[in-house]
Parts: sequence; C-alpha cells; structure tokens
Amino acid sequence: MTAFLPHPAPHALIFDSGVGGLTIAAEIRAAHPHVALSFLADDAFRPYGEKTESQLSARLPGLLRPICDMLNPDLVVIACNTASTTALPTIRAALNCPVVGVVPAIKPAAALSQTRSIAVLGTPGTVRRTYVDDLIAAHAADCHVELVGSSALVEQAERKLSGREVDMAVIRRETAPLFDGLQGETVDAIVLACTHFPLLRDELEAAAPRLVAWIDSGEAVARRVGNLLDRITQFQACPPLSDTAFLTGPDDDPARRQAFAEHGFGRIVSL
Repeated sequence: MTAFLPHPAPHALIFDSGVGGLTIAAEIRAAHPHVALSFLADDAFRPYGEKTESQLSARLPGLLRPICDMLNPDLVVIACNTASTTALPTIRAALNCPVVGVVPAIKPAAALSQTRSIAVLGTPGTVRRTYVDDLIAAHAADCHVELVGSSALVEQAERKLSGREVDMAVIRRETAPLFDGLQGETVDAIVLACTHFPLLRDELEAAAPRLVAWIDSGEAVARRVGNLLDRITQFQACPPLSDTAFLTGPDDDPARRQAFAEHGFGRIVSL
C-alpha cells in the first residue's frame, strides 16, 4: 500500500470491532475538531468478547499494520476495551506510531461511589482479564466490585446504530446481575467497559431499578489523544481517505452507513 503526501492536519485512526468506537470518535471530534479521523471496524471478527487473548493477539497486529502503512496516521486509538486489555502490547510493537488504548473507568467510578459498591459492565473478554483485576486492586481496593460480562449488549448496540429496534427484554436480562443480591442493592456507579455500551445509555437507564451513575472512558481517551498530539512537532501524511470508515465485513446496510456518516465518516470502504 502507498502512503500519501504530507498534510499539516493531525490524523488519527480509530479502531474497534464494530460501531462502538464511534462513541470515542464523537468525543475526539468534540474536543479536537481540527483532527482528521479514519475508522476501522473489524466486523468480520466480531464479537471480540468471545475471542481468546491468543486469537486477538494473533489477528490485530496483522490487521492494523497494512492500514497504518497506507494511511500513515499520527496515532492510533484502540477504541475497544477487549482489544486494549488483551492485545495492546503486541499492537504497539507492530506499529510505528503512538497507540492509545481504552482503560475501563474504574478509578473515576470508585472516586464517585458513596456506597463503596460499584460494577463493571463489559464484554466477557474484558471483565475476566487480569488487567481489570489490577485496576481494581490499584483504584478500588476498598470497594465491592461486581463484574458482569455481556456479548448480547454489543449486538443490541449494533442493532440500534443500524436503525433497528432494541430488544428491552435483552437489556433487562443482561443488566439484571448488576443489581442482584445484597451487594447489587448498594451499587451506585457502573463502568461501561465496552465502547459499544454508551450507545445504549438511554436503554440502560430505563432498565435500571434505580438511579445510578453510568461512567465511560470517552472523555479520558480524548484528553489522552490531545496530550499526545501536543507532543508531535511534525505530523505525518494525512491522506484523502480521512473521514473514511474501513470495514472488514460487508457495507450493504444503508442505516449503518448513515450512522457512520452522521459521525463524520461519509465514505465506507469494505476491505
């Protein structure tokens, strides 16, 4: 693949297993409107939450490297908690630019909690990682932490962004464990540890038996992107393919294409 001629605007490539990364893209566009964005969605391998660490570590560097060779971004944002908590070191070793991962927002949730009881709602592949255990030990050691994994919510978020109806029965079923038992009755802050899940914030709030704080990492990632770009003195080539979404799966869903366009990605390329 051939890189393009230099351009003065900074350029970031956002990567996710599907549309969840659009929540991160929206935060970056709001905080840094001068930054050109491209997007890569690995639809063909979704859901990541059901993949093993070895599967993701084997796939992701080889998927991202040729795209980065073509687009030559100034940085890459891994807008996927599962990929960040499993394959970030191998991705960083494969790429020649800074890589920003998504960290489950356990620290701010613990700081906010009045009951010292919080929950982490992610994919099964995220909540079972040692990385999450380490975050809990470092930032929420004095809290009870409920870990709940769901792949079904990822698909509900994909449905919503494609203009299809969300199944509230699935939302209630998948979130019920957050509030079960004596400890669940005291949970007052819930970490959305999957970038898909903020797309379902209205449905999650409607399904909850009481008012709780729902916390994601979007603003923190946008701040990190800004900090890294401030350190770059000369930007790389910014291609005419910025504001393009690359999909490893088919691009034949008009509603989904419209959703990408509404987030600034008006051109879709199926790989």
